[in-house]
Amino acid sequence: MRKISLCVAGGVLCLLSGSCFALAQTPHPMGFFVTSEGLPGGANFGGIEKADAHCQELAASVGAGNRVWHAYLSQQARDGKPAIDARDRIGKGPWYNAKGVLIASNVGDLHGDNLRDRNNIQKANMLDEKGQAIKGFGDMPNEHDILTGSDSDGRAFPAGVDTTCNNWTSDGAANKAMLGHADRTGGGNVSWNSTHMSAGCSKDSLIRTGGAGHLYCFATN
Repeated sequence: MRKISLCVAGGVLCLLSGSCFALAQTPHPMGFFVTSEGLPGGANFGGIEKADAHCQELAASVGAGNRVWHAYLSQQARDGKPAIDARDRIGKGPWYNAKGVLIASNVGDLHGDNLRDRNNIQKANMLDEKGQAIKGFGDMPNEHDILTGSDSDGRAFPAGVDTTCNNWTSDGAANKAMLGHADRTGGGNVSWNSTHMSAGCSKDSLIRTGGAGHLYCFATN
């Protein structure tokens, strides 16, 4: 009986007899990224919808604009506007980063509803839309602060203390926003979405705190 040898390289299966065919490939499309850049107004996006538009624009710049992108931001009940929870804006998952690494399978795993640390959020996986790493604790400059305005469960804080830079419409020093650490490093609380408050809402204030106005962006579909 004649032996047939196989060789697999570059996604192509070849028989030594000379016949070759492409193997089926199932790449995971990007469904999550950290914005490569913030907006000039710091945390003043002009509202939560403008932050979504920023995510959508960056996604489109790398060929992922066929999906609907939302910023991971909460909105507080204020001035006749209802509270909005970040966790309710991002779809059902799963979400993969630009290199096809699973970030979380669903909203519950992302937030640890049933078991903490079911997500894959760590420095190595926090990539921007171009697949480039976000600078974290120990890098120069440190930009691991991510704007969220959310508690650790991904929900808006009660009205009263401002945690959303006046629902993402202020760049003033009197307003503040809740931040998460993309690398989950630095300080006693290493939450990815609710670590500490910003020093203010301007671009300079965010930089001084340890960030650059970065956002988490999730594909909702």
